[in-house]
Amino acid sequence: MSPRERTGVPAELRANPVIAVLRAPTAAGYAPVIDALLTGGVRFVEVTLSTPGTIDQLPMLVRRFGDDARIGVGTVTETSQAREAIAAGARYLVTPTTDTRVIDVAVDAEVPVYPGGFTPTELHTGWRGGATAVKVFPASKLGPKYVADLRGPFPDIEVIPSGGVDAESALDWLRAGACAVSAGGPLLRDAFDGGDLGELTRRAHALQQSIVDAGLVARADLGRTGA
Repeated sequence: MSPRERTGVPAELRANPVIAVLRAPTAAGYAPVIDALLTGGVRFVEVTLSTPGTIDQLPMLVRRFGDDARIGVGTVTETSQAREAIAAGARYLVTPTTDTRVIDVAVDAEVPVYPGGFTPTELHTGWRGGATAVKVFPASKLGPKYVADLRGPFPDIEVIPSGGVDAESALDWLRAGACAVSAGGPLLRDAFDGGDLGELTRRAHALQQSIVDAGLVARADLGRTGA
């Protein structure tokens, strides 16, 4: 079987290579956290199906934030979920496992898809199936050298690490050749538990600024006016 035609990594993601992963108690809590992230310069946001009400809230979030945010849907495990997410306005899909049926739905809709995997077999299966990039999960168990290890046999593979990625390791993964990083708990911390959203904005801005200062992107949107 020849590789599927894939949607390439968006230029916007390469220029702004942080995807914030949002796992909230309920989807009603997404909007203020997304607003804080955008103010800090993080434009790519993954809302997850492990949060109740995500699909129902997605059209409203897409309308509210417009082109300021690139909102995707994560924890997609079924083709029906993939179709519902795309219909509701998801700009990309993220999966926790490698399921070629879900990848097919995204490829057919020309929507970027980032399937999760851990082993070379899983990651190559996702890549060959048409993934935009493969999500290495849990990244903290492997380390940035894994990018070079994968590119020995798979020289063109695009990688996004996820799971335990903090500000320091984000830079290491990007230096190693990851096209972006997926940041959850180390970035969000207590944002959904009454935490200071101003602090979240400052963490987001500091992470983006560190990426620019390290010369890992040519430019980046470091926040809204007045941030």
